[in-house]
Amino acid sequence: MVWYVILAVGLIGLDQLVKAWVVANLAIGQTVTLIPHIISLTHIQNTGAAFSILEGQQWVFYIITIIALVVVAVLWRDSRGHLLYRIGLTLIFAGAIGNFIDRIRQQYVTDMFQVDFMNFAIFNVADACLTIGVIAVVIHLIFFDQQAKA
Repeated sequence: MVWYVILAVGLIGLDQLVKAWVVANLAIGQTVTLIPHIISLTHIQNTGAAFSILEGQQWVFYIITIIALVVVAVLWRDSRGHLLYRIGLTLIFAGAIGNFIDRIRQQYVTDMFQVDFMNFAIFNVADACLTIGVIAVVIHLIFFDQQAKA
């Protein structure tokens, strides 16, 4: 359990550090290329979800975050002995908390990673944690949980 807590705290800290660096070093809307034609940093303030869905509806995100944290806590009880499942749940927890901190403090989320070779939402470390965490949980549920039930 301790390792998962350390992982979650480290990812939340990384998320907040990257956001703080972007806020301190890039003007809103400013773009800096990291790898040409691959990825850039673009400082935006997002009051919605991906692609600005539900823009300005912070109360919806507070409710979604609380529900997500309760679901993660419930699923955690059944995850014992399943490394991928627990890592996925830890990533979801870290991502939810990372963006929740922004929404509580600022009423928006600081996003910065822009994929240059396709039209994709600008995202942050917390968003990446959420996405990878959900993928890990789904992989576990599809491939490993079904095997245990068979």
